Amino acid sequence: MENYVVITDSASDITPEEARGLGGTLEVLPLQISIGGESFRDGVDLDHRQFYERLVESDELPQTSMIAPFAFHEAFQRAVDDGRKVLAITLSGRLSGTHGSAVQAAADFPGQVQVVDSLNAAIGERIQVEYALRLLQGGKGVDEVAAEVAARSGSVRLLALLDTLEYLKKGGRIPPATAVMGDLLSIKPVITLRDGEVAVLGKARGSKNGSNFLIKGIADCGGVDFSLPYRLGYTGLSDATLRKYIRDSEDLWRGHVDEDGLPVSLVGATIGTHVGPGAIAVAFYAGR
Repeated sequence: MENYVVITDSASDITPEEARGLGGTLEVLPLQISIGGESFRDGVDLDHRQFYERLVESDELPQTSMIAPFAFHEAFQRAVDDGRKVLAITLSGRLSGTHGSAVQAAADFPGQVQVVDSLNAAIGERIQVEYALRLLQGGKGVDEVAAEVAARSGSVRLLALLDTLEYLKKGGRIPPATAVMGDLLSIKPVITLRDGEVAVLGKARGSKNGSNFLIKGIADCGGVDFSLPYRLGYTGLSDATLRKYIRDSEDLWRGHVDEDGLPVSLVGATIGTHVGPGAIAVAFYAGR
């Protein structure tokens, strides 16, 4: 079995504690977050709960900065010097320059470093990291795993139900009047990542209709392939909305896993900045 390390970025919402629990086979490089005039390393100087505490108190939208090439280069160099091959899985190249930084750094390590664009973010990126680790732990080589993860990236689905339009307005993604009207009518947009970019699947009125729209969206994808990694996520300081969604969608999970066994993550700053608190998300490999 090859000596390897998987390197990803903090947009995957994998915490440093989780990475350390894998015994050195996973390293998470932090993006930078600027909020309230201060700069933090995502997940290092500012954990996800602390981020949401600051988000709701700030009048300005936080800014996230890509990981520079030298940070990837240093991580790759450490691994190669340690006799390990590297598989780097990054945030979608259409959302951040982080992927380009990894590719640039990898050019100095021919045959030693493979870089895969997840074409995703947050838990949609995370499940691809989990899939890669599963294959590597099963004895496959880094080059083979990189090719397999990349080939399957197009079947990863990330669907999210937003609770508010306020943060899309702050980010200039929708006009202020649209946000005001949407909040008055309790409009809950459902978004996805399509070909590495954010797209709106539809809009529902009220949380219950939004939850039903999310359930239908999963079914329209062919359902969840439970033989591969999948994950649920939420933004903000409470998972109450997600727990209600899990109960409402129990038919999706019945026979595969009980509620307490579902893998759940708190979604971090990279996506949380733009969707705000109260959102829920599901990431999975499509059943067809």
